[in-house]
Amino acid sequence: MSPASGQATPDALLLDEMFSPRLAEQLRTRGIDCIAVADDAVLSSQDDRVVLEAALATGRVLVTNNVVDFEPLRTQRTASDQPIPPLIYTSENAFPRNRKFIGRLVEALDYAAKQRLVHTTGGVLWLTPPPPSSKTKTSASSPNASSRSSGKPPVR
Repeated sequence: MSPASGQATPDALLLDEMFSPRLAEQLRTRGIDCIAVADDAVLSSQDDRVVLEAALATGRVLVTNNVVDFEPLRTQRTASDQPIPPLIYTSENAFPRNRKFIGRLVEALDYAAKQRLVHTTGGVLWLTPPPPSSKTKTSASSPNASSRSSGKPPVR
């Protein structure tokens, strides 16, 4: 818990190599302790097992799109009673790589880290966009929809 706020400290994240260091930078500006493998001289050229061990050793949640390699590692370690770090899996379906990719992923990871969602799902979380009410910006799809139903002027 954060002593000043009484709220739980957000999860610290380790972003696997497919994620840009820019994503980690944006998360840090939101108060998330985040490191990108691509920005770490030691980890950037390492095998997945080493990245998994680094997340475990530093108490970080490992964020990856590489389910094909990490899920077998997780399963093997679980079967042999070896510790594993919490894992957040992303997918191209939930977060297509288009011009909104970074922004949508930042929003979702910020929400997941601050809510500590991976700990409510047994240590493995399939990341999805956060609920609309958790976003800091209002939806651009219908700026006047809330004012019609609540009688309040739209937030701009």
